[in-house]
Amino acid sequence: MAKGLNPADRTDRVREQQEDRSKQATRVLLVSLAGMLLTACVQAVICFYSGSAALLADTIHNFGDALTSIPLWVAFALSRRPPSKRFPYGLGRTEDLAGLFIVAVIVTSAGLAGYQSIERLLHPSTQTHLGVTAAAALIGFAGNEVVAGYRIRMGKRLGSAALVADGQHARMDGITSLAVLAGVAGAWLGYPLLDPLVGLGITVMILFIGWDSAKLVFTRMLDGIEPETLDRVARIAATVTGVRGVSEVKARWSGHVLRIELSVAVATELSVRDGHRIAQEVNHVLLHELEHVGTVYVHIDPEETSGPEFHTHEMLDRSCPGAAALLERVSG
Repeated sequence: MAKGLNPADRTDRVREQQEDRSKQATRVLLVSLAGMLLTACVQAVICFYSGSAALLADTIHNFGDALTSIPLWVAFALSRRPPSKRFPYGLGRTEDLAGLFIVAVIVTSAGLAGYQSIERLLHPSTQTHLGVTAAAALIGFAGNEVVAGYRIRMGKRLGSAALVADGQHARMDGITSLAVLAGVAGAWLGYPLLDPLVGLGITVMILFIGWDSAKLVFTRMLDGIEPETLDRVARIAATVTGVRGVSEVKARWSGHVLRIELSVAVATELSVRDGHRIAQEVNHVLLHELEHVGTVYVHIDPEETSGPEFHTHEMLDRSCPGAAALLERVSG
């Protein structure tokens, strides 16, 4: 982003970059969705013939993982819509709503896998095609690992926590696919109950994954932010010439875009034009130095009245001209 761009051009450039990231994220989802569906379908065919509860639990979960790509795809598509009067901040938060759906799918898949495993415990059946079942477990591991690596790598590049989390989810699923091998080993050694027990173990692992995903999603929905991000914003803003102090730093994620607010203190004798120029420089340097920043709002304070204590309602009532007359009209 060149320094010569005016504010309107910078806004357009940022919007273009956000749209490009959303398109790339959509492409990642579609490619990984195809990979997950192929893996799950191969496992489902083998599961039908083998009768393995552990493989069935893993197959159900893999189909659930594939379905989680759909709400994310819809969210990325909606996030590309420009802001409007109804939604002045855009629709980036639809990614968080998609995250809720993902958590629901994870929990549901855990319930189905657990139910099937308990059924096999109560009504044992003989497994067949042990070698093919073992191969299916390895296929599940390989498919999940390929998808996981792709999603995590692209999620970090695009700044999408949802993609990274989904990739980590897929990586954990690959490990659960390997657990199916324990069930095959049990059947081969003459301990058929080991298979549904492994299925229950996979169910527990799925629930732990759901818990971690829920924490991430709800943190984002409650505008949670990594503390180190706020520290970086303050450090970077303080490097701009003319900035005497930085306070009230806030940031939140809107989908895979970071929105930042902060106050900077400047010399009292500066003109409005010079103060505005410093604010532009702070905005500009944050857009360059931090990844995935969508918007930056900079409030300028005179250095002797800088800080959150000068922005309270009580302080504004005392310092704003005409505050007493305004209060009298409102109360009267």
